[in-house]
Amino acid sequence: MTIVITGATGQLGRLVVEALLENGLPAGQIVAAGRTVDRIADLGERGVQVRSIDYSQPESLRTAFAGADKVLLISGSEVGQRIEQHRNAIDAAKEVGVGLIAYTSVANADTTAMKLAAEHLATEEILRDSGVPFVLLRNGWYLENYTGQLPVQVQHGAVLGSAGEGRVSAAARADYAAAAAAVLLREDQGGKVYELGGDNAFTLSELAGEVSAASGKPVAYKDLPAEQYTEVLVDAGLPEPYAAILADSDLGIARGDLLVTSGDLSALLGRPTTPLREAVKAAAESLQAS
Repeated sequence: MTIVITGATGQLGRLVVEALLENGLPAGQIVAAGRTVDRIADLGERGVQVRSIDYSQPESLRTAFAGADKVLLISGSEVGQRIEQHRNAIDAAKEVGVGLIAYTSVANADTTAMKLAAEHLATEEILRDSGVPFVLLRNGWYLENYTGQLPVQVQHGAVLGSAGEGRVSAAARADYAAAAAAVLLREDQGGKVYELGGDNAFTLSELAGEVSAASGKPVAYKDLPAEQYTEVLVDAGLPEPYAAILADSDLGIARGDLLVTSGDLSALLGRPTTPLREAVKAAAESLQAS
């Protein structure tokens, strides 16, 4: 069995490759594919097949997918271009006879009104129309979306957002990767839809409380109108269109769009998901060490 991991040069893809190896899949049966392959040269040294792909270059996709039984299609990072890029990957997988595509979508993709979900939902429709067996991994928010901001949160004493008191079922990136590996190693996954999120949802006020406790510094949540939060993100260096999507996603959290109660993630892991407190504590310790 050969499994291709797209986006293997990114954080999630790399973790999926590592999870497959940890589960005993021979390195030679794993294809790590991405644009900047020098980032994963060490995987090649461990026996993993390393192939260069670009979602905008169909021939690179056909070459990388040739001989594959399964493909993990990790959603692209270029918002606004992902529908056609994903279509290229799905068409390439169909052309070379891939037996299963696993796609990393977004939680509650078929019911949320979040702008971020539009390209994911469109990709799901392309998969349904393709005729290729597929499984949907509808990932919720990453804990790292928040813990990665911890230095700024501690410096300014605030967690900013537009989520109100909405709850978000965030989970660690490594948890989503381990779940993806578990699905890829199972048979008869075609047609399954997994709604994936952390076991214990939290509000951004609760997040601020954990940051404060872990850092020993006062940190509070400040809820902003979406337009103002967008401006803050732009001032922090994000492109305006992406900043607007993130602010809109916070409005989705306020509505409950990123609340996941299925238990699918912990069931795939065979253990509880990584707690918020543990993730924040690790980030705080790393900050203090640096």
